[in-house]
Amino acid sequence: MAYFRVYRPKRRVTAHTELMTGATAVADSPAPVSSARANIVFVTIVLGMLMAALDQTIVATALPTIVDDLGGAGHMAWVVTSYLLAEAIATALAGKLGDLFGRKLVFQLSGLIFIIGSMVSGLANGMLLLIIARAIQGIGAGGLMVTAMALIADVIPLRERGKYQGALGAVFGVTTVVGPTLGGLFTDHASWRWCFYVNVPIAIIMIVVAARAIPHLGAVVRPIIDYAGIALVALGVACLILGLEWGGQQYPWGSATIIGLFIAAVVLLAAFVFVELRAAEPMLPMRLFRSNVFTVCSILSFIVGFAMLGAMTYLPSYLQYVDGVSATVSGLRTLPMVVGLFVTSILSGQIVGKTGRYKYFPVVGTAVMAVGLGLMSTMGRGTGIWLESLYMLILGLGIGLSMQVLTIVVQNTVPYSDLGTATSGVTFFRTLGSTFGTAIFGTLYNNQIGPNLREALAKVPGVPAAAAQSPQALRKLPEAQANPIIDAYATSIEYVFRWVVPVAVVGFLVAWLLKEVPLRDSIRGEATDVGGGFSVPESPDRVVLLESSLSSLMRRMRASEKVPAPLVQAVADTRLTRDQLWAIGQVQLQRRARGEATLEAIARSHWMPPEVLEPVYHKAVQLGTIEFDGTQIYLTDSGRAEADRVKAAWRSWVCTQIDDWNCSNPDDRALFDQALDNIAAKLLDESDRPQLAAAPV
Repeated sequence: MAYFRVYRPKRRVTAHTELMTGATAVADSPAPVSSARANIVFVTIVLGMLMAALDQTIVATALPTIVDDLGGAGHMAWVVTSYLLAEAIATALAGKLGDLFGRKLVFQLSGLIFIIGSMVSGLANGMLLLIIARAIQGIGAGGLMVTAMALIADVIPLRERGKYQGALGAVFGVTTVVGPTLGGLFTDHASWRWCFYVNVPIAIIMIVVAARAIPHLGAVVRPIIDYAGIALVALGVACLILGLEWGGQQYPWGSATIIGLFIAAVVLLAAFVFVELRAAEPMLPMRLFRSNVFTVCSILSFIVGFAMLGAMTYLPSYLQYVDGVSATVSGLRTLPMVVGLFVTSILSGQIVGKTGRYKYFPVVGTAVMAVGLGLMSTMGRGTGIWLESLYMLILGLGIGLSMQVLTIVVQNTVPYSDLGTATSGVTFFRTLGSTFGTAIFGTLYNNQIGPNLREALAKVPGVPAAAAQSPQALRKLPEAQANPIIDAYATSIEYVFRWVVPVAVVGFLVAWLLKEVPLRDSIRGEATDVGGGFSVPESPDRVVLLESSLSSLMRRMRASEKVPAPLVQAVADTRLTRDQLWAIGQVQLQRRARGEATLEAIARSHWMPPEVLEPVYHKAVQLGTIEFDGTQIYLTDSGRAEADRVKAAWRSWVCTQIDDWNCSNPDDRALFDQALDNIAAKLLDESDRPQLAAAPV
């Protein structure tokens, strides 16, 4: 049994891969790092993910105070929208730039950009400057998120990667939803500007530690970046959001400016589709939309993002203006929604992982979302705290039921060659949904609040307009004067939730179109990850994703202690004993992964003295399967033939275990070989790691 456990990873390295990449596996694999250094790298990555995730929602509770301080209530939504839009575009670009210039450099530059955006945001003296600074922050955040997940794959030991990825996912999920509470604390007890200043020392520490702890990993293959596609989708979406944001506010809906923005959006997005159909490596391959499952999941991800970030952005404003609570309390009062979202995200993942059934989660989830939004549209000045909490809980339950399974479904149905792109695509649509949700919530709100406030102020002569725009000043007014203004805010925000109900209903109808197919075992094993529920941006590298699935398969084989039947038969048909097959397998593994094989290196990788292996390799020389050239060991033609026969049996079995994987397809086979090469090299590196445990960081 020990032979199979050691020999399996060897399959990863092939001459075909070397021809494809122009480099051996040793060039691809990073130098091993000590466990202490790996933990330091992980903490550094967590800091980057922490800041990027927090700043999606941390300003929600601070928005009323920001508007009171800077003015520009009509641009309030853009404080969130500019961040999300820039983050979505940077997410699409950062993975490729990491392959081109090295992930460590992109991670550090993203942190520097994030610092600049945070500093300017905190120092902003006007709404326009704050919006621009938030966009700069978003660019940095997108780079931090994508490179964080890629660095996990680069640096963290393969055997421990699942544990680290799960922890990172939990950090992402928790920080995303507790942002409003932290924003309230800063706003009440320091200043809203500290929502941004707090990032600066954290980011500086992160960059300094990254410079010392993260190894530099050069790219083996020069990636092709779809600059035209990324630029067109960014400009098209920006024009569309500007039209929605300005319509009825800065300009009439029928004005040349608004109509021109909508026409420009249509032209730019049509050009984006045209470019993607012809791009060598498109940002979003149009062929993915031939899949009913990918199309449905993309629509549902958009709707879930729409409802979640839109509601989380405007709920604190409602609670501060209508219920008269502080910024901190408004953040705490949104916790029922957060709890509902968190609980059903985890539960749905657990159930999907155990049963493999997923279709009815988005169906029920979107229905519950619609009910929650409908109930929230009935809230007003007289609604009690427990009833408001119940309504928020219902909305959170619906979002959580829908959110977890969408990424799992896409990963389950697309070919592995499209796995990274498809997963990134669904996450991209969710971020776009969050962007549009915030913008459209803002448009609906702004179109109502102006007329409603003017009508309310007309009923209470003598109350200055400034008092109506500040939650703190509003709480100081006598009840008779405050109530009409409070009702104006309540009516405006109720109107927003009422008009978003049809969006959830559309999601409910679309969810019925989702096809259900059996889940891959590898995906089912990962369905319970907390971060999956919050669509943590994954590495767009399809080899990394396939590598993870192969590693899961190997772990299950090792745990079951069962040798696949084809491999048993291949061993039975050979003239060699298991120890001899193991010996030649180790030679081939070492030569492929490191370029050379010596008895000392093989012994060191298994923590044993070379003298223990000398009889085995002496026998192999007698059998004519290996030969020595000084200290170097080589396979003879006979030894290579024996090894290749067992390898072929193992490969054919693995291909039957990875659904939707066609090993006869040259592209899929090359990808498969490259993933195996990476695992082989990393497993050898990790076998040496205990000797490096005391190495300095």
